[in-house]
This record gives sequence, structure tokens and C-alpha cells, in this order.
Amino acid sequence: MKRYLWRGLDEGARRRLLARPAQRRDETVVTRVTDIIDDVEKRGAAAVSDWSKRLDNFEPRLIALGATVVSAAREALDAADTAALEIAIDNVRLYHERTKPEDRSVEIREGVICARRWRAIPSCGIYIPGGSAPLFSTLVMLAEPARIAGVKERIAVTPPDRNGGAHPMMILAASLCGLETLHLVGGAQAVAALAFGAGLPKADKIFGPGNAYVAEAKRQIAARGFAAIDLPAGPSELMVIADGAADAAVVAADLLSQAEHDATAQVIFVTNDEALIERVGAALSAQLSTLPRAAIANAALSNSAAIIVEDLEEAAAIANAYAPEHLALQTAEADALAGAIDNAGAIFIGGASAETFGDYICGPSHVLPTDNAARVWSGVTTASFMKSVSVQTLSREGAASLAGGAARLARLEGLEAHARAAEMRR
Repeated sequence: MKRYLWRGLDEGARRRLLARPAQRRDETVVTRVTDIIDDVEKRGAAAVSDWSKRLDNFEPRLIALGATVVSAAREALDAADTAALEIAIDNVRLYHERTKPEDRSVEIREGVICARRWRAIPSCGIYIPGGSAPLFSTLVMLAEPARIAGVKERIAVTPPDRNGGAHPMMILAASLCGLETLHLVGGAQAVAALAFGAGLPKADKIFGPGNAYVAEAKRQIAARGFAAIDLPAGPSELMVIADGAADAAVVAADLLSQAEHDATAQVIFVTNDEALIERVGAALSAQLSTLPRAAIANAALSNSAAIIVEDLEEAAAIANAYAPEHLALQTAEADALAGAIDNAGAIFIGGASAETFGDYICGPSHVLPTDNAARVWSGVTTASFMKSVSVQTLSREGAASLAGGAARLARLEGLEAHARAAEMRR
């Protein structure tokens, strides 16, 4: 990783250092995605099929998750694999059940009751990245919160594997999360299919992370008003802030855990101990040499940097400016440092809190905002699959007590009909 002295950089250099990889919004990506969306809007399922054959070598396929299919998937897995999956689902379910928003009612004054009622979004598309790695964990992190929210129609899509099928863990995870079908279609064409109901049920809102093409497809679909989306969730990113007390091997392991996701992933290492950079660099080299996805991780490391700061206060300021998807704090006073962080998708406090636990098994969804979106977006929660409605109930006495004030305010805005409607309640 290239190293940079933060105090030695001007504002322009700092912005460039914290910028996301340019290929995430490469013009060729934008153009290709636009072509796919326009084609699916025009030709529907036929376009989805054509793009799938062209890009993934297979036509879209529906897997019905009947007893025979699910049983075969379970038999193909080790019992320990199945047990780990079930623990993860239990934890995700517990967390989202406990954090599900509840209806609230407030008596503003006597005879005036205002409430907020939560309702599930009827139809939600769930995009599960596949390609080089079948991310069945993402299925759990989306399908289970959607189920707890009460979504009636959960439409799960994922790219086919190299044989045109689905990994047994993907099938079992879908079944354990209560899904009845799994659609094997990926990329921008899958996002478009969900938005238009082209060969798939139409989704009111589309969820899930993905590569640059999937992220761009979601952005365009939302911008053009075809469907709502959860959040900007593109290639993975991680910032690690560590001091001299950190374990260099652990820091390196965390950096590589995100670098191996995608060639356009980005990891940033920030420290006030320059000697730690040397130790982390050595650990990176040693660990990288044994990684099956070393080529991908190497490519991601080329988008990454090690930043030397004067103190941890400066490190916190950098984190808030970068707004990482994942932020690991491996410092002696990590809990106190976390209090200075405003912008991050998820924070992992202390050396024991591996980001990997958040990816798979702790409970909160790992679908988090990327590309600086954590400045204003939150990660996926049960509430993401719901909407709230305000409800106002006034008694005659309550209405009479507010009519005069409402009428006066309406007339100040020049809206006489509003004023008269209020005064009729006296």
C-alpha cells in the first residue's frame, strides 16, 4: 500500500486520496447500463433473456424451492456448514425483531392524538451478488429482515454459477428464510427485470449490493422513477484506524477480507504509528501469498492507501470525511474514538470485533452505504422494508382548540379555503 502523510497534503490532494476508484462510474459502465435498462423497458423479458445469455452465458431460470430441491442442497453440505448458517439466521432474526419499528401514538393536547403507523412495502426485490463468489450471506441479511417487516412478496435474484445453477448454501439459505423461489438472473438486467416486472414479479423497492454495473443500474432505476432502492451499495470498502497497540496481522487480515471482494473494492489504513505500517505491510505480503483470491485482492490494494496522522483526532476527521462502508477501530481507546465518528455504515470497536462477524453472523444487515453515502444514508434495517403513515384524530373539542390558530396561519399564506375548512370545526 502506498503511504501518505496527511499533514503534508493540500485539500485537493486529500480529496483525491479519499476518492473512490474511478472505474466505479466509468462512462462505459454508465452507457452499458443505460442500454440494458432501455432495452428491458422496450422488449421486456426477451431483453432480459438476451442480455443474460450474452453476459452470463445462461438464460434466466427459476428454482422452485420444494422439499426435494432443499433436501438435496442440505445433503450436499456438511452438517457444520448448515449449523453455522442456522446460527447466522437466528442472530439476524433476533436483531431485527428487537429493532423493528413500532407504532407510536402521542397526545399533543387534550382531544388531539397524532400517531405513526408502520406498514410493510408490498413487493421487494432482493439482489444477491454471485459471479466469482456466491454471497448467500447477503440473502440472509435481506430476506430475513424483509420477512420480519411483513413484506408479502420477496423476489430473490442471483446470477447463475459457472454451471448455470445455484450453490447449495444459496438454496438452503433461501428456504430457511422462508422463500419459495429463487430466480437465477444477475447484473443490470436483473435490476431492470425487477423494476419493470420483465419475466419476474415487479418490485416496488429493490435491495442489495453489487458490482459497478449493479450499483449503476440501481442508481438509474431510482433516478428515472421506475422503482425505489434501498441505498447506494456498490463494491466493498473498509477503513481501519489503528495505533501502536494494534496487532499488525489482525489489521492486515481485516484489510484483505474486504480487498478480496472485488477488484474495485477499496481499503484505507490510517495510523498515528509509522512503524505499524511496516509491520502491516509485511503481514499483508505474507497473508496475500496464500489467498485463493490473491489476484483480486492485489487489484483492490492498488486502489488503497496507508495514511499517517499526527493523532487519533485527525484520524476520526479523515473517517468522517471518507464515510466508509465499514470502519474498524483497533486502538487502545477504541470505544472513546467511536464517539467521534459520525459518518460510517458500520463501526467495529476493538481488535476482537472482526468486520467478518458483521458480514456473516452478528445480526445487523451487512448491506451498507458505499461511495461516501454513509454521510446521509443508513444501512438496511427492518424499517427499510417498511413505510410509516401519520394518523391524526381530533375530537370536536380538540379541533375547536386548534381551529383559530390553523385559520390564522392559513390566511398568512394566502390560502383562504384552508382557513375556512379549519373554522368550520369550531
